[in-house]
Amino acid sequence: MTITAAAPDALPRCPWAGDDPLYQHYHDNEWGRPVTSDTRLFEKICLEGFQSGLSWITILRKRERFREVFHRFDIPKVAAMTEVDIETLLGDPGIIRHRGKIAATINNAKRALAVQEEFGSLAAYFWPFETAPEHRPSDLSWDNLRKLAQTEGSVRLSKDLRKRGFAFVGPTTCYAFMQAMGLVNDHVENCFCRADAEAERNALVRPIRS
Repeated sequence: MTITAAAPDALPRCPWAGDDPLYQHYHDNEWGRPVTSDTRLFEKICLEGFQSGLSWITILRKRERFREVFHRFDIPKVAAMTEVDIETLLGDPGIIRHRGKIAATINNAKRALAVQEEFGSLAAYFWPFETAPEHRPSDLSWDNLRKLAQTEGSVRLSKDLRKRGFAFVGPTTCYAFMQAMGLVNDHVENCFCRADAEAERNALVRPIRS
């Protein structure tokens, strides 16, 4: 996705959105909005794993290429990828060339298929971990928010995902996933997106486990 620079506006946002047009677009249109699409949930948990140790803006700038090489995060197609695919991706400068994270994405697709079989969908599995905000760092910069944010709910999710064989799903990664996918509304009180995100959460029909 290419986001062109827009004229500065006076909209109150979460501080981490800064003045980068790509960050602001992501903040305004995606972050904190409830998601029930298995494809988007799978994509996000994988990209959060790739983000580990890096800045999220790095992932956003490479997201479209990630989508291309991982079959738009179609779970069965990713699960069918092989060691040959891993070697190919290690030569692709458009993504994060980390063998462990690439292999984890393929592994996690296989684990996701098992979750879908057990619960009916990834959405039905993830949404019962929904939680209220438990705390926020006093310094709400993007990096500090991501480094410090983990909750009892994200710890439980991380433990359960690891038990199921998922990789690169630590508690901080899981909380970032929960924030982004709307399982918690962490827009700050004066952010112009907070009310809309909460309205979408209130209107959402939660997925039911089969």
